[in-house]
Amino acid sequence: MTGVPASATGGGTGAKPAPAGKLGAAVVNQASLWNVANLLTMVRLVLVPGFVLLLLHDGGYDPVWRAWAWAAFAVAMITDVFDGHLARTYNLVTDFGKIADPIADKAIMGAALICLSYLGDLPWWVTGVILFRELGITLMRFWVIRHAVIPASRGGKIKTLAQGTAVGMYVLALTGPLATMRFWVMAVAVVLTVVTGLDYVQQAVTARRKGLAAERAAR
Repeated sequence: MTGVPASATGGGTGAKPAPAGKLGAAVVNQASLWNVANLLTMVRLVLVPGFVLLLLHDGGYDPVWRAWAWAAFAVAMITDVFDGHLARTYNLVTDFGKIADPIADKAIMGAALICLSYLGDLPWWVTGVILFRELGITLMRFWVIRHAVIPASRGGKIKTLAQGTAVGMYVLALTGPLATMRFWVMAVAVVLTVVTGLDYVQQAVTARRKGLAAERAAR
């Protein structure tokens, strides 16, 4: 059973069959909840509690367990790259994905930052700045989604890469020059977090104003 109405296949009432291209588009647009992009998002959500347990195991200072925690974090970051790309490329966008994907992104990053600050490896103000920006932008996306979808900018992608790299370096039990280097990587990540956040706010406000103006003109 395909879920395609009988009329769409040319049977039943004798209605004119839908052109193959339109029929294919209709089927693809009804993307299943269990598509590969959503499954990767679900994997990322499941990894969050596992990552926390690995990072905090044995007091959070065992290099071996922290290496395993880094591996879980790295997998989560990789799935973040691929699920969005697959959803856009193969038209696998679903309502679940629109909601779950940003939640999964913020959950793994938020869990890592909070755990690192709890362990005393990362200042709480750094965690506060990054989480405030990420949660604020997520809420703003829902605020303007009816008027426009603001694509990720190049600066935003670089910010995500910098955050992931910096947090990953803090998750590992690094010493010496690498421990010093991670401080500067995190500093760059914080600056990019603030700058790209302000840029997104400006774009969102502009998009909402244009959307409201268009609605008023249409009425």
